[in-house]
Amino acid sequence: MQTTRLTVAQALIRFLDSQYVSLDGREEKFVDGVAAIFGHGIVLGLGQALEACPGGLSFYQGKNEQGMAHMAAGFAKQHNRRRIIAAASSIGPGAANMVTAAACASVNNIPLLLLPGDTFSTRQPDPVLQQLEQEYDASITTNDAFRPVCKYWARVNRAEQLMTAMIHAMRVLTDPAATGAVCVALPQDVQGEAYEWPDYFLRKRVHRIDRPLPAREPLREAMDMIKAAKRPLVICGGGARYSEAGESLAGFCEKYNIPFAETQAGKSAAPASHALNLGGIGVTGNSAANTIARRADLVISVGSRLSDFTTASKWLFSEDCKFLNININKFHAQKLDAACLIADARTGLDALLDGLEEYQSQWGGEIAEARAVWAAEMQRLAGYHYEAGGFKTLVKAQNPANVPDFIAQLGGTLTQTEALCLIRETIAADAIIVGASGSLPGDLQRMWETDAKDSYHMEYGYSTMGYEIAAALGCKLAQPEREVYSMVGDGSFLMLHSELVTAIQEGRKINLLLFDNAGFGCINNLQMGNGQQSLGTEFRRRDAEGNLNGALLNIDYAGIGEAMGAVGYRVKTKAELLAALEDSKKQGKCTIIDMKVLPKTMTDGYGGWWNVGIASVSGGETQAAYLRKEEELAKARRY
Repeated sequence: MQTTRLTVAQALIRFLDSQYVSLDGREEKFVDGVAAIFGHGIVLGLGQALEACPGGLSFYQGKNEQGMAHMAAGFAKQHNRRRIIAAASSIGPGAANMVTAAACASVNNIPLLLLPGDTFSTRQPDPVLQQLEQEYDASITTNDAFRPVCKYWARVNRAEQLMTAMIHAMRVLTDPAATGAVCVALPQDVQGEAYEWPDYFLRKRVHRIDRPLPAREPLREAMDMIKAAKRPLVICGGGARYSEAGESLAGFCEKYNIPFAETQAGKSAAPASHALNLGGIGVTGNSAANTIARRADLVISVGSRLSDFTTASKWLFSEDCKFLNININKFHAQKLDAACLIADARTGLDALLDGLEEYQSQWGGEIAEARAVWAAEMQRLAGYHYEAGGFKTLVKAQNPANVPDFIAQLGGTLTQTEALCLIRETIAADAIIVGASGSLPGDLQRMWETDAKDSYHMEYGYSTMGYEIAAALGCKLAQPEREVYSMVGDGSFLMLHSELVTAIQEGRKINLLLFDNAGFGCINNLQMGNGQQSLGTEFRRRDAEGNLNGALLNIDYAGIGEAMGAVGYRVKTKAELLAALEDSKKQGKCTIIDMKVLPKTMTDGYGGWWNVGIASVSGGETQAAYLRKEEELAKARRY
């Protein structure tokens, strides 16, 4: 047996550099590089290997461990899960910082390889710097926190354990049905140990990504269900995007006159302009999709996790509606007591395409009518504009009470919906937008229209504040030829914006569209819409009584970006926004457009409902909200 003497870290880097994937006969390198923030627990092991023998791997210097891991996840998602960047950290706090990113990747089924340093496997120097000790179990370290949020976990306590650990890691990372975060913890002493590695471990390895075909009996059952349906509806989920099934989905729907709606993850798999595309569905859906969904007698879900936001907490569909789930993952396919078609999204749709004979749905003009009603509402939202004394078009029944304060203290008169419409009209048609949290995902799922494939990049499985900027860099690394815009609220910006520095360092232009409404506006809406007063959701100073009800914080976010090296724009009006957008296109480096956006000027609900916990023992408006919740809950499914 031929062997090569290397350290564990050196063998790991050689192994990562030799991994490839193959789909539809197209082979490509799987691991692009490694992002890391070095500390004492990794710099002399993995750091030495990256310095001495990186091979074809790129190195990215992260600025925050969570941020660089989100960057890696954004990169993998934009590559439809067929290319990754590994994220490595030191022990202790560096590793712990990546736990949120691991959960985010696993929830969204995005491959993310995490390589945290660990304490000494020998335990001789214990407790080393940054080591977490537990009296009841000497084997526990900070890295055990990754166990519940990863799809695979291993600790390499002996050199030879690296081989099986990494083979299993690649199995999970390249499996569309099982992928998510993978953690391989690397004790700092083991990283530097030498071993005679079999050459077959270090050689090129190609992981074939298959497109599983549906089994015969479930396929026949699926066809019978569709033939029996009068008004079926297709839901386009993230699995349709990752399998590149947009054309198959649109073709299937065209042939049988079946409308389709989109989840956050599925949006931009198929063109928004398609005559059968109803747009976003569910809690953050629009009136077109939700109106049609209420009338559907069969829902054909393609690659969706069927989260509460998609199903409106299992409330959206009629009691008699049946479900057929096409999913490569059996766990997700069985949700809502559905008939299951375990298959790749594209092959599943293609298998159904020619098997329904002369079937046609009984949908008539309702689809075009629902789309027209929503198009008119979109026009109204675009014209939702503040002028002296009030709003030109009202979304709410009354003007937001804190508007005078906001205008007086921050000076902005932009509404969120007019800003989004102007942005869509102004930026490139194929630009990638990235979002994750707050009120923006709801507005974007309803309002953002694009025919450019994979241009809508939303993380809304975990809705992770802080994903937006880091993942935008990941998207730019994945597709440097396209403009990338991070749709970020002021709350998310404050949580995590460190990878803007990495983007500047790498010379990768990303554009930050920062919506500053002086608080956590989405959650402020939730609390006040359910009978509570504003508490802890606006960014205010303390008043004379010691409460957080004083003046709003007026933060110069553009100045923060400028201090880092970005081009900053300060925007308070629609005209200023247009000028900033146009000028930002001319820039060759990162930009930040700081928009002072009036609170409570986002879209409202459009036929969706969300089950949230409301105090059952309360009074006044809160008690009324609780009773309304109980009334709606009675209409929802129980499984």
